[in-house]
Amino acid sequence: MKIDRRLFDKLATYPHAIVSWTDDDGYPLQTPALFEVDAGRGELVLAASGIALPVESEVNVTVSHIRPQPGTGYDQRRYIELWGRLQARGGARILAPARAWGWDEKETPFFEYSERSNEQARKYLAQVSAEQGRQVKPRLSRFWTFLLATRLPFLTATIVPVLLGIAVAAKHDHFNWWLALLTLIGGAAIHIGLNVANDVFDTLSGADAANVNPTQFSGGSRVVQRGLVTLRQMGALCLGAYAVGIAIGLFLVVYRGSLPLLIVGVIGVLLSVFYTAPPLKLVHRGLGEVTTALGFGPIMVVGAYLVQTKQWSAEPFVASIPVAILIALILYLNEIPDRRSDALVGKRTLPVRWSADIVTKAFLVAALAAFAAIAVSAVSGVIPLPTLLALLALPLVFQIYRGIREQYGAPYELMATLGKNVQLHAMVGVLLLVGYGISIAAAHL
Repeated sequence: MKIDRRLFDKLATYPHAIVSWTDDDGYPLQTPALFEVDAGRGELVLAASGIALPVESEVNVTVSHIRPQPGTGYDQRRYIELWGRLQARGGARILAPARAWGWDEKETPFFEYSERSNEQARKYLAQVSAEQGRQVKPRLSRFWTFLLATRLPFLTATIVPVLLGIAVAAKHDHFNWWLALLTLIGGAAIHIGLNVANDVFDTLSGADAANVNPTQFSGGSRVVQRGLVTLRQMGALCLGAYAVGIAIGLFLVVYRGSLPLLIVGVIGVLLSVFYTAPPLKLVHRGLGEVTTALGFGPIMVVGAYLVQTKQWSAEPFVASIPVAILIALILYLNEIPDRRSDALVGKRTLPVRWSADIVTKAFLVAALAAFAAIAVSAVSGVIPLPTLLALLALPLVFQIYRGIREQYGAPYELMATLGKNVQLHAMVGVLLLVGYGISIAAAHL
C-alpha cells in the first residue's frame, strides 16, 4: 500500500491500535496502544496502554475499525498494518512507517478481496510445491468439484423445457418413458458441455481472470481460477459432455427416423458451441440472450416433442415462448455483476452496452411479455387453459424488478434478486407442467 496523505487520513478515522514486536530474548510481545496521527510529518504518535513500548525496535502496528458484534462476530473488517522502527521523542514513541498494507471491507467486499488474492495464492502454492518437491494445490471432493465445474444446479434450465415438450406430446397421446429419459440425459449433457465450454473460453479470453466480483449466479464456476481443475481437464470434460449429448441425439434421430429432429438437434448444438467459442462468440456480440432463448426454449421443447411424436406442431413452439424469455432473463440479469470485467475483454453483453435504467426497464417489459404470452395462448386455446396457473408467479416479477433497481451496482447484495430470477423461471415451468398435467388427467377421465 502506498504511504501517502490518504493513508494517514484513513488512519485518523480508526479507533484501535495494537503494537507487536520481538524483545531482546526473542519473545513476541503485543500491547494495545493509544495513538495520534501526524499527517504533516507522516508519523504515528504512540503511547502504551499496557506493556511499555520499545525504543529503536522494528514493530508492527495494526490500526483497525473492527468492532465485536455479540453473537455474530464482527462488523466490517477495516484495518491497516504498518511496519517500521519505533523512535523515542519525549515521553512518546514515534513510528514513521516504512511500509503498509491493509484491507477495508467497506471498499472491497470479502468475496472481491478473495478473488483479488487468487494470483497471490497461486504464487504461494507454487513456492510451497517447490519446497516440498511435490504439487500442493487446493482439494475438494470429486463430487463437489464436478458439481462446481459443471454448475449442475443450473440444469433446471434444461429440465423445464424438456419436460414441457414431453408434456405437450403426452397431451396428444404420445409418451414413451425411456425415450423421454434419454432426451433428458442428452439435453443435460449438452447443457453441461455448454457450461464448461463457457468457462474454458472465458478463461482463454481473460474474462474470468478480470472478474473480481463473481457471485453465486455469475462469473463462471471459478474452478480454474482457484486451482481445483486445470484448463486441460475442463476441455476434456467439455468434449466428453458434448460427445455423450451428441451420441444420444444421433441415436434418437436414427431410432425415430426423423429429419426434423436432426435439424433441431444440429441447430441446438451449434448455438451451444458458438455461444462463447470463436469465431462467432455470440455472447460477446450481445446475442447471448437470443441464443439462450432459442436453445433453452423452442429448440429443447420442440426437440423433446419431436422425439415423442416425430411430427411438427405449433403448440410446443408456443408453449416454449414464456420459458424462452425467462431463461434469457436469467442470463441477462446474471450479466449485470460481470459487466465491468466483460467490458475489459470486449465482451459486449447487453448490460455492458446499455445504461442501468434501460437494463432495468427492459427486464420488466420482457418478463411481462412472457406472462402475456401465457395468458393469450391459454385463452385462445393454443395451450391448455389450466396453464393460466403460471400467472401465480407474476408477483415475483415485481420483486425482482425492485431488487434490480435498488441493488444494481452492488453485486453481492444483488445475489438474492438473481436467485429469485432463477426461481421465477423454475416456478413458471413447474406451473405450466401442472397445467398440462391437469389437462391430460381431465382428458383421460
